[in-house]
Amino acid sequence: MNLGALLDLGVDEHYLRNELSKLSLDGEFEMTVHRDDRKGIVGTKVDIAIKSGDHPHRKLKDIEVMIGSSGLSERVKKKTIEMFVRIARAEAKIHDQPLYDVHFHEVGAVDSLLDITGAAIALEHLRVDKILSSSVQVGGGFVKCAHGLLPVPAPATAELLSGIPIKTGLVPYETTTPTGAAILASNAELFTDETAFTILKTGYGLGMRNLEIPNVLRVYLGEIFEEIPTSEQVILETNIDDMSPELFELAEDRLFKAGALDVFKTPIIMKKGRPAILLSVLVDKARERDVMGVLFSETTTIGLRKCNVQKVELKREVETVRTKYGSVRLKRAYFNGKLINVKPEYEDAKDLAIKNDVPISMVYSEIRMEMDKKC
Repeated sequence: MNLGALLDLGVDEHYLRNELSKLSLDGEFEMTVHRDDRKGIVGTKVDIAIKSGDHPHRKLKDIEVMIGSSGLSERVKKKTIEMFVRIARAEAKIHDQPLYDVHFHEVGAVDSLLDITGAAIALEHLRVDKILSSSVQVGGGFVKCAHGLLPVPAPATAELLSGIPIKTGLVPYETTTPTGAAILASNAELFTDETAFTILKTGYGLGMRNLEIPNVLRVYLGEIFEEIPTSEQVILETNIDDMSPELFELAEDRLFKAGALDVFKTPIIMKKGRPAILLSVLVDKARERDVMGVLFSETTTIGLRKCNVQKVELKREVETVRTKYGSVRLKRAYFNGKLINVKPEYEDAKDLAIKNDVPISMVYSEIRMEMDKKC
């Protein structure tokens, strides 16, 4: 069902088959892929037929050697072995055996090899950044296995899903096998029932049985929009029409020293046609009173307006670029994980222009040239 869902999501079937052929299991199985439906939901059905004949008993070391010597990519090898080790650890704990004494039943081992290696191949092909899963529905009733009739979830499934939220009883059948549990436990970074992403595409992998509910595994390809952090801040404003313009410079300097995050002036016309300045100051609430003190002591105002605001800031990074005039800091801004703006620090460019006695436009030209080299 997992392979069917990932193929339905867009993994190329020929690519998957070609990669699986690197396992050197020629003659042990036949895989067919076709479209079908369950309760009216159309998806992809993957059938694996194990061919008759002698099948070797494989222990964990045998599988590690097989995977390690294959032509698969190193990432696929690592992830595949990790999933098999999880299953082996679960079985070793349940049966109180050493890890490398655990064996995979001869026919089931081929199924597991294809399911688990195929999952690693398909996930690498999709190149997703993160894998999320809902709570795992394990089903109900009993399951027949090599050790007899056991309650669902099977012991290995329960062990593999330790620490992971599960749900039971949706249908009186096993809906999550140890193989499926190992795939989820090894690859999902978060288990949550919240769908906090934008769905781009949906894939359906079909199960064998026709149940009272659609027997399908649904997989989404989605995009997560990261939250932009906001902070609570205050804007203090005052209209000033009786103060010499040159006095604003010292007032601004002291406002910044008192904790102002931004200071700006807007020309306005007051009553009776008097020209004036609207002085606005952005400040964190913790520094609000200090800034008020500067406004009252350094300007002619005798009253302020106060407005609570939320400030939204993009994620920023600062790096240093070297030019022939000296070093300049670059501020990089990101939105939804993508770089959207790069801006040199003006004060750095100004200092270099003064130090080298050149126009600041030449400094900016050098900065742009160095930035282009990095692109």
